[in-house]
Amino acid sequence: MKFISTRGKDFANSSQEAVLRGLARDGGLYVPQDLPKFEMGKLAGKSYAEMAAYIIGLILDDFEGEDLLEMARAAYDDRFYVKDALRLINFEDKKKTVVELFHGPTAAFKDFALTMLPRFMAGSMRGQEVIILTATSGDTGKAALEGFKDVEGTSVFVYYPTDGVSPMQKRQMMTQEGKNTHAIAIEGNFDHAQRGVKEIFSDEEMAHWAQDRGAVLSSANSINIGRLVPQVVYYIYSYEKLVEEGIIKRGDQINVSVPTGNFGDILGAYYAKTMGLPIHHLICASNENKVLTDFFRTGVYDANRDLKLTQSPSMDILVSSNLERLLYHVTGEADQVAAWMADLKEGGRFEVGQDVLSALGSIKAYHGDDESGRDLIRSVFEEEAYLLDTHTAMAWKAHEDYLEETGKGYHTLVMATASPFKFPGAVAQALGLGEDLEGEALLESLSQATKTPIPDPLRGLWQRPLTQDRLISIEDMAKAIKESF
Repeated sequence: MKFISTRGKDFANSSQEAVLRGLARDGGLYVPQDLPKFEMGKLAGKSYAEMAAYIIGLILDDFEGEDLLEMARAAYDDRFYVKDALRLINFEDKKKTVVELFHGPTAAFKDFALTMLPRFMAGSMRGQEVIILTATSGDTGKAALEGFKDVEGTSVFVYYPTDGVSPMQKRQMMTQEGKNTHAIAIEGNFDHAQRGVKEIFSDEEMAHWAQDRGAVLSSANSINIGRLVPQVVYYIYSYEKLVEEGIIKRGDQINVSVPTGNFGDILGAYYAKTMGLPIHHLICASNENKVLTDFFRTGVYDANRDLKLTQSPSMDILVSSNLERLLYHVTGEADQVAAWMADLKEGGRFEVGQDVLSALGSIKAYHGDDESGRDLIRSVFEEEAYLLDTHTAMAWKAHEDYLEETGKGYHTLVMATASPFKFPGAVAQALGLGEDLEGEALLESLSQATKTPIPDPLRGLWQRPLTQDRLISIEDMAKAIKESF
């Protein structure tokens, strides 16, 4: 299958070529020329790894099926801490199921893609050195570092806002091991980091520098199609589990509610819907940085606002890169998408017409704030004895707001994107616990009070030595790469 750029001036002849490049050469994002359909009847009873190999193979179709199955088993069966990689928690009286996506090596949903992407890269490198560049608002960074740790022929550079991630996320990155890993704090926010990475990709001097080394620059962000495609799988798998457990019948429509920042996770749901999963509405949950909520309600995307640092930092984003892919899919007009992206880069905003807004009608958008998130964490724990993290609380709230607005009671998947122990200070505050504690003591206190186990990857984190402690200006992002070789 060919992969074409959302801006129409570039294409890749294969998924391996698209994965290796990461960002298209015209600044756009690669998308499949056609999204294939899957057959529901082929999926019943499959393990997560088996389903992943099947679904991924439909899109990244130049990887051999047996190779994909071996990759998936190594990624999901060997590196996740529960059977079949995820866990579903049903709240049948509320017609919702929480899908726990945080049982991987870094306790966040990014593990589903970033345990597979290094394997895709290894199958695509053909002897080249690959330099991976990643901007992170928190979870992608650790997952990329862990996924590419000591992978032969690769180096991975993660840039994160020094004051824009949680203490747990920062500690995870600062204690990262691996001879090829580089976690670098920047003086700025996530949007600065993301823009800096894109500028490195478009910098001719950096391209020549990499070429002289016999290397290629690529990305582990969801701008890389190899990061996005594995995220399609868990929506389809979760649906099959609901059918298997008798909660829905095959063919019934569902909704999904997704905490949303860079728009990759919810785009995975859009791909699943386009490929045949019966999703009625995709519920896009934002925090106080509600640029997406405003866009889906008005058609105006306006990033000209102050970025708010919240208790759900992985959603503290004003420029959601993967929205570009969605706009291409619903319009098919690369020149128009390129014009919108140029408007966004130059003036911080763009506006779509009513026809495009109508085409986006399967997406409903809502937002919450820190206070409403804390209220939900507390009330859900008191009523259900279930512990939400700060991001999943936004998705739970968005589903409640959706029900209040529409009254439509489709069974809903609420995507739990991170363990509550990745944000223990905010979760403890919501429950009125451990205000004077920090580090390991805070985790233990929260675990004992809620009878919720600490995830294995987070145990002992404060006893590990600091290995990554660089802090640089935004202007020095490219320089930091050169200085590391």
